[in-house]
Amino acid sequence: MTRVRRLGRDTFVSLHNRNYRLYFIGQTISVSGTWMQGLAQALLVLKLTHNSGTALGLVTALQFLPMLLFGAWGGVLADRVDKRKLLYGTQIAAGVLALALGIIVSTGNAAVWNVYVLSALLGFVNVVDNPARQTFVLEMVGREDLPNAVSLNSVVMNSSRVVGPAIGGVLIKVFGLAPCFYINAASYVAVLVALMMMNASLLQRLPKVERAKGQLREGLLYAWSEPMVRVPLLMMAVIGTLAFNFQVVIPLIAIKTFGSGAGGTALLLSTMGAGAVLGGLSVASLRGVSHKRLVTLSMAMGAAILIVAVAPSLATETVAMFVMGGAAFAFIAVANTTIQLTSAPEMRGRVMALYAIAFLGSTPIGGPLVGWISQQYGARVGFAIGGVATIIATAVAGWSLSRHRMKRGADRDGRREVMAVPAA
Repeated sequence: MTRVRRLGRDTFVSLHNRNYRLYFIGQTISVSGTWMQGLAQALLVLKLTHNSGTALGLVTALQFLPMLLFGAWGGVLADRVDKRKLLYGTQIAAGVLALALGIIVSTGNAAVWNVYVLSALLGFVNVVDNPARQTFVLEMVGREDLPNAVSLNSVVMNSSRVVGPAIGGVLIKVFGLAPCFYINAASYVAVLVALMMMNASLLQRLPKVERAKGQLREGLLYAWSEPMVRVPLLMMAVIGTLAFNFQVVIPLIAIKTFGSGAGGTALLLSTMGAGAVLGGLSVASLRGVSHKRLVTLSMAMGAAILIVAVAPSLATETVAMFVMGGAAFAFIAVANTTIQLTSAPEMRGRVMALYAIAFLGSTPIGGPLVGWISQQYGARVGFAIGGVATIIATAVAGWSLSRHRMKRGADRDGRREVMAVPAA
């Protein structure tokens, strides 16, 4: 029993921190609204375009295109300014955009072009929000508890995948699409209240980087010169481009492959979210950096995606989706902490911006590509490409990381031998 209690305490240790606890509650509410809007937006685009996978992929791409083009600048800004103040602005801006989308839907003015525009504007908000939010977690909990806090963030994101689409599916069936956008707009208030209630004196501020020329180039050179940062980032770029297009492929496989509608889409999204909660909790008590753990989870995710690609019925697809969610989001939690803790403190904002570019900014390329492939050859093929790409990228990354560790070990041994040789 003592071991069970210790495991439970270690799993939720970050919640003993008042500032993080407030943030956790605010994020739980806000992200549920985000996933509710995500379901409604996907169904809106499919309705406006008569089930076009390419159009759905393009909307997703436009939301992440600013991250691809300007994400590195967001990291520079996150390293320079107060992250808490920055998050006030991003939450207000995202709430206004959700409100605008609700208004155009409820007034009957929704068209593909204005969904495209609002998606792109939200992308610009995320350019700043993502690196600021990622590094603000470190300021709240410190280095020791960062892996736990990031894992619990993953739990928030993915429990919201269950709650958001489940509530959204019911609301859409009864009231239509517009309420999902209004509720998401209101949910950002929870984060603003949480930020206001925090005790700023308890934050472990990261050192601000003074404004200077060449900081963007400096961050890029640092990430490329550090193999233990570079290799995971490149692996994430491949996986983000070809595998993490679930918001495109899941509605298509639910509607076009299994003949289900909003209910089937919500079911699969919620089931994946439930698996992701379990995956996040499973790694929440783990501490430190482990590239071996990262590679193992990535390989498991690739295998799970392939199982999803071949599931023969909606029932078996639901089970497979649960497994995939667990593997995929355990991997994401470990990837986030591994890259943060491996990078130098003064570079962390810029490195996490590159992480966001690799993972999210790659979507403008992968989203339309996988959407088009799913449209032409079926959603199963769209999933299968992601699974195969993940396995290949993981195998290459595992070999590269192992080779670098062996070289580093040999260099250390060589230095010891030199130091042990007595002077003549």
